[in-house]
Formats: sequence, structure tokens, C-alpha cells
Amino acid sequence: MQLVVARIGRAHGIKGEVTVEVRTDEPELRLGPGAVLLTDPAATGPLTIETGRVHSGRLLLRFEGVKDRTGAEALRNTLLIAEVDPEELPEEEDEYYDHQLMDLDVVTKDGVEVGRITEISHLPSQDLFIVERPDGSEVMIPFVEAIVTEIDLEQQRAVITPPPGLIDDRAARDEVADGHSASSRDAEGES
Repeated sequence: MQLVVARIGRAHGIKGEVTVEVRTDEPELRLGPGAVLLTDPAATGPLTIETGRVHSGRLLLRFEGVKDRTGAEALRNTLLIAEVDPEELPEEEDEYYDHQLMDLDVVTKDGVEVGRITEISHLPSQDLFIVERPDGSEVMIPFVEAIVTEIDLEQQRAVITPPPGLIDDRAARDEVADGHSASSRDAEGES
């Protein structure tokens, strides 16, 4: 099975190093020297990591055969893909690979069906589940412990406790349409 583990950013310096946007919780395992990675676009790779180091909080990598800034810039926006055994599990108990979470049913703690996870978006601040609702619309659910309270791989479901307005914004729209916001109530009471 193939997992996207990083995206190549800008060139760093003149000796072929590149910045990398890490997309794995196990960079020391997936992005270490000697690792051979597939790429998207495929014509760019495979790439073998020659060296890696952290500089100012960013991971810098140099690949075999890439010796200058021009070669490094040519790799920009390339996705790095690791071949992973499908039976392999993350080291930490509460960590999951994207393929484990895809197609899980999303339900509230009360058992109300929300939809099915169709995509996972990895943002710098947090990960998001892109959930397709039964009506075909999509909702984005932050993959944070306060909202996603349980992942049950045996039952193929993710249980959520959404804050008001996250999955159903009708209450907020109705309140505004009725003119019953706190400020309008205060104004009515002063008449």
C-alpha cells in the first residue's frame, strides 16, 4: 500500500537541499537517509534520500543525484510516497493511517448518521475529515479529540460530539431569520 509521507517545498541553499512539508507522524522512519520513495508525478522519482536535517524547525532533505539549486527547484510540489505493509499499524495507540479512516461512517454520540469519510485533509494546524452527507453535500470535521471522541475500526465508524453549527447550521440560520438574537431580545425589552 502507498502512503503520502511528505510534499517537497522550496529549494534551500545551493547544494540541492529542499524543504519538506511532513505528512507522516513517523518522519524518522519514513524519511531517513537511504529511504527510497515513489513520487507524484511518477516521472520525478523514485527518489533516494541522501541526507536529512532539521533547520529552523523545518525538515531539509537532499536526494541522491540532486546536487544544485536548479535540481532541487525542479522537485518543488512533488509528493513523496512510501510503500507500507497494509498490516502495519502506527506506533501510538491513538494514531491512524489515512487508509484506516477512509470510508468510516461518521455518527454522533447519540447515533445520528452524519455521513462517510471520503477524504482526509492535512493542514498545518490540524487534520480534517471531509465527510459526504447522505444528501451528497460535504461537511468538514476537525480531527481533534474534543470533537472526534472515538474511532472504532471494528465497527467501521467514527463517533463525534460536534459543537453547535458544525454539522447543522440550520439552528443558527433560523435564529437570525427569526430576529431572536440576544441583541434583538434586549432591544425588544427596552421598548
